[in-house]
Amino acid sequence: MIVLHHTAMATPEAALARLCDPGPEVSAHYLICERGRCWQLVAEEARAWHAGAGRWGGAGDVNSRSIGIELANRGDHPYPAPQMAALRALMAGIMARWAIAPHRVIAHSDMAPGRKSDPGPRFDWRALARDGLSVWSDVAGQGADWGAFLRDAARFGYPVAENPAETVLDAFRLRFRPHHAGPLDGTDCARMADLAARFPVDRPPPSA
Repeated sequence: MIVLHHTAMATPEAALARLCDPGPEVSAHYLICERGRCWQLVAEEARAWHAGAGRWGGAGDVNSRSIGIELANRGDHPYPAPQMAALRALMAGIMARWAIAPHRVIAHSDMAPGRKSDPGPRFDWRALARDGLSVWSDVAGQGADWGAFLRDAARFGYPVAENPAETVLDAFRLRFRPHHAGPLDGTDCARMADLAARFPVDRPPPSA
């Protein structure tokens, strides 16, 4: 997988120093600053300490099966065009080298709902999906059904069993409806069903 993060620090230099400090036990494979400069901090084949506690589908130890990319951003402002261009180029190479499908690119908030909120509501997931680097859904619907929403959320990958229903909804909206609030509605359910149908996280092996 690829897991996207934001640094939530004042400067990229401060983030770089922290990521290179063994004391906090936090690291990532790459860091990209607002101007588009990219630092590789950990070899792609090595394990970095970027994901922490959480789950995506059947993957509990996400650090052991993912590449972590940190984006220099406090979490409260847009991601600049040079930074996004550098991210797209980096991701395209990683996904080609490791045969990572677009639905295996996730937010830190996806795998750790409630505990993490990065890369946050200002990150443009729709643009990544247009470039084939992630997934998106624009479908609308009517009628809210918590049971169906949570079933589909688990099928898509969200750690439903470990989190309250509202926390899962918040994580879903951070990525797929970042400016929407209020109770669960039909569009939440329709988009989650669409994503689960097209991109189930733990697909069965092909039949012989």
